[in-house]
Amino acid sequence: MLVESFLRYIRYEKNLSTHTVLSYKNDLFQFKAFLETLEPGCELQQVTPEQVREWIASLAEDGLAARSIARKVSSLRAFYRYLVSQSIVAGSPVTDVRVPKVRKKLPVYLRRDTMDELLDDVSYGDDLEGVRNKLIVDMFYNTGIRRAELIGLKDDDVREDEIKVTGKRNKQRLVPYGAELAELIADYRRMRREAGLGDAEYFFIRKDGEPLYPQLVYRVVKRALSQVCTLEKKSPHVLRHTFASVMLNNGAGLNSVKELLGHHSLASTEVYTHITFEELKQSYNQAFPKRKP
Repeated sequence: MLVESFLRYIRYEKNLSTHTVLSYKNDLFQFKAFLETLEPGCELQQVTPEQVREWIASLAEDGLAARSIARKVSSLRAFYRYLVSQSIVAGSPVTDVRVPKVRKKLPVYLRRDTMDELLDDVSYGDDLEGVRNKLIVDMFYNTGIRRAELIGLKDDDVREDEIKVTGKRNKQRLVPYGAELAELIADYRRMRREAGLGDAEYFFIRKDGEPLYPQLVYRVVKRALSQVCTLEKKSPHVLRHTFASVMLNNGAGLNSVKELLGHHSLASTEVYTHITFEELKQSYNQAFPKRKP
């Protein structure tokens, strides 16, 4: 009952997405199942820090990555914060519990010459599907939006020089775009009308007029990236990272990039400054004259 109450709270009062709520639900029920094997009949209000630590140790022994363990413990922290706020428990058993340290990875992104090749040299086809696929790639790069945000774009969200994006926690933001993307949008809309799909509710659609789905978008981007690079990761997020690095490398302020990306906190955006620093360091090492031994 406590878990269900918490899930309703984060869904309807905190306005978290269905996907996020499901993630919390899975983590909490997994913890409950472990607790039952550890001490049958133990209630969630009675959990101790030692039991939480045993769960973390069990997850690590099962080979779960540090990042996944940290996410599960974060779910538990949020749950107990809720119980404390409702005066159901006096304190959280997770407060002083340490989790395995997660190594921060630098975002994977494309360099300028590779991006130029992707936009100029890759053939997508001249039919509606091909024009749509090229527009998908270009829009990711030119706006930095997430995959779910692109799929969720309604037709009237794509305006003359900006798009209205609905991001995490249903927070909306406006993202501008330039003339080149505007041309592609106009071509795509013209071909949609010619195919009798001009009245579709969603902006990006399939040939039957239905909206896209995540795996389709992933395949479009992966197929395009496979033609220009050998990166292990070839997802829409690579283009989002590329957008952010290009913005910062060309003088955009960190707060501006934060707003464009729809980040909740500046800390999420700051990771991209590491990219720009690495590029500066590489340029320095290549350009600065070295003394001969």
